[in-house]
Amino acid sequence: MKPTLIGAVLLLVVACLSTTNVSAREYGASSDPDLDTLVAWMEGDFSSELHSQKDTAYAHIVMHVRRIWQDSDEGAWFYVEQGLPYSESKPYRQRVYHIQRVEEGMIESAVYAIPQDSLFIGAWKDVSVFETLEPSDLMQKIGCEVYLQATGVSYIGGTHGTACRSSMSGATYTTSQVKIYADKIISWDQGFDNTDRQVWGAERGGYWFFRQ
Repeated sequence: MKPTLIGAVLLLVVACLSTTNVSAREYGASSDPDLDTLVAWMEGDFSSELHSQKDTAYAHIVMHVRRIWQDSDEGAWFYVEQGLPYSESKPYRQRVYHIQRVEEGMIESAVYAIPQDSLFIGAWKDVSVFETLEPSDLMQKIGCEVYLQATGVSYIGGTHGTACRSSMSGATYTTSQVKIYADKIISWDQGFDNTDRQVWGAERGGYWFFRQ
């Protein structure tokens, strides 16, 4: 093949590859399907009612998870609200989670507190209220990051060590273990004192929250 012909072929190949890449971006093709699946599975309304009926040691809790700030190009942000079904106007937990890839095979869920969180009670019904906030307004709970790995049918992970500090009910630190499936989230939060004695949280395993 003559040099000029070789050059022409190479230019044609490069042009085709460039067109393919642009088209993939235009149509939103993902470069991280595991992260996309996790984001899809996390959003929704969940309840532990079935679990509480099978084991009375577990309360009936509802959990609402909604994506916010969808224009962000740094992973996905979620507003999470948990409470008792007969007292949803007074949730016991309001958090923002930031989900992003941190390394191959590992996805991080960073945890943030919301300033004046009482103003955002019920915000899962209308997440536009978060337009009044920026990620920089949140207060990150350092050491409370949950690290997740994909198994093919779920995402499994938890916090690392004793870095997630807490003073609730005599605790000095907390741990979280999480399993996320397409139809449910299993979440086990525990508080421990400075002698590593558990002082709050479920003792036999996590809460099973089924998608509603």
